[in-house]
Amino acid sequence: MALKEDVINAIADILDVKVSELTESEKLYDSIGVDSTEMVELCVSLGKKFGVKIAANEITKTSTPLEITALIERKKQ
Repeated sequence: MALKEDVINAIADILDVKVSELTESEKLYDSIGVDSTEMVELCVSLGKKFGVKIAANEITKTSTPLEITALIERKKQ
């Protein structure tokens, strides 16, 4: 499975939503109404899952699943 699908599945899991509710290029805040507390939880959980350190300010309300995937790809290099 490609990293993008892994990240999208992880986001859905962490935020307890269906994958079908997420749109790759739509901001999480707009598509499913993620708040700042959920974004911090997302940072910590994704960091642990993918073995990278993600600061809370790197994933914001303006992030899309594609942007989050790109961030994780950069950090894994």
